[in-house]
Amino acid sequence: MAEITTVARPYAKAAFSFAREQNALAKWNEMLSFAAAVVSDQKMAAYLARPQLTAQQQADAVAQACGDKLDTAGKNFVRQMCGHRRLAALPVVLEQFQQMVAELEKLGDVQVVSAFPLSDAEKEKLTASLKRRFEQDVRVDVSVDPALMGGIVVRFGDQVIDGSVRSRLAKLASTLNS
Repeated sequence: MAEITTVARPYAKAAFSFAREQNALAKWNEMLSFAAAVVSDQKMAAYLARPQLTAQQQADAVAQACGDKLDTAGKNFVRQMCGHRRLAALPVVLEQFQQMVAELEKLGDVQVVSAFPLSDAEKEKLTASLKRRFEQDVRVDVSVDPALMGGIVVRFGDQVIDGSVRSRLAKLASTLNS
């Protein structure tokens, strides 16, 4: 996974820079999303993986499948990726592009795992607290994991805040065993 991430990064940066210069971040997000969905389709991926296809034939196939969803710049972007045999990285390019847009807009994705389902009021209070904590707008995705026994685990980028009972019991056990 790290290798494809490394491969995708320059393409995502290039797409982001171009889209930002053209004031077309939303348009590029739509184009990349559609193209990534096309490339990720099982039948299309099998067709594109055929070794006898040239880069131009791959680019033409993707452009044809995308139709008018790709403008000239989008088709050129796909053509460049095909020319360097990097088309399989397009879904990761999309992810990285969306992360760059979120950073620009000061919008962060936060994953919250709770031991119990949260009410709407609790979600709103938690969202407000996380906005203050991370000093930006956040989109909160809440899931439930009863194995936590109580509390929550918050993941924001590479930061993890573990306030679960399971974690506290593990720390207590570690302290008692040492």
